[in-house]
Amino acid sequence: MTRKIGIIGMGNVGAAAAHYVVAMGFADDLVLIDTRTDKVEADALDLRDAIANLPYHTNIFTNDYSKLSDADVIISAIGNIKLQDNPTDDRFAELPFTRVQVPRAAKQIKESGFNGKIVVITNPVDVITSIYQEVTGLPKNHVIGTGTLLNSARMRRSVAEQLNIDSRSVVGYNLGEHGNSQFTAWSTVRVLGHPITEIAEKRGLDLNELDHLARIGGHTVFHGKKYTNYGVATSAVRLAYTIMSDAQTELPVSNYREEYGTYLSYPAIVGRDGVQEQLQLDLTEEELKKLQTSADFIKTKFAESRDDIDSNK
Repeated sequence: MTRKIGIIGMGNVGAAAAHYVVAMGFADDLVLIDTRTDKVEADALDLRDAIANLPYHTNIFTNDYSKLSDADVIISAIGNIKLQDNPTDDRFAELPFTRVQVPRAAKQIKESGFNGKIVVITNPVDVITSIYQEVTGLPKNHVIGTGTLLNSARMRRSVAEQLNIDSRSVVGYNLGEHGNSQFTAWSTVRVLGHPITEIAEKRGLDLNELDHLARIGGHTVFHGKKYTNYGVATSAVRLAYTIMSDAQTELPVSNYREEYGTYLSYPAIVGRDGVQEQLQLDLTEEELKKLQTSADFIKTKFAESRDDIDSNK
């Protein structure tokens, strides 16, 4: 059975995701789509040149939505990174652009007959994931945002650096919006066989500072090179491969939570059928309040995008 991935948006993130897919042999067919024809054709040629020195072969196609009809997963990396260069580091700065471009792409995805899973990177990711689901009409559990999968990785890296261990030895989650209202749910974090609250007390860790480092990690990278790409592209490809391999993995991704009435990041079991089981964490009262604040903010911003959504249905 042919494994096929589509990537829409070949900026810094989309290109990094495409290279990861090709270098690791995650797909037999890869469809690249971008409004800039010269750019997407150049990326495709560059990737084909790379294949001669790789142990895997990938067939690469460009700017043909009809090729997405039988894709397993589409990764959305549409964006305008220049809008992120704003004084408040607000991920919603891209919304006036993405809420127009994404419904157009979603409409073409729907018209192609696509019936697979969509993995959304495009910011603001929770709102954009909602838009993709509504315009395509796909089941909610088949449209998933990378959400705080990357924020959680940043938190784990920050904790690990303080303890001089591998970040994969830290377990726990950042929840809510992939943006300024996201937060580290310290009640979920364990390290060295204990809750982090115990380790923090013994080792003198400042959890407020670690939460801050996780929240601003993306901004730190952005201000250094005016874009981010490796961390989020890796998150997206991991999520896509988790779906395609039916890995049944617990991940903090943006998925639709009925109790909040919106997409937001919360751990779920992900496999071939997308979000296959939603977890229910024992959060503290403070964490629950923060999660509700995130949910309310996402819903407000989604409502502001209503006109652009309706015009593309």
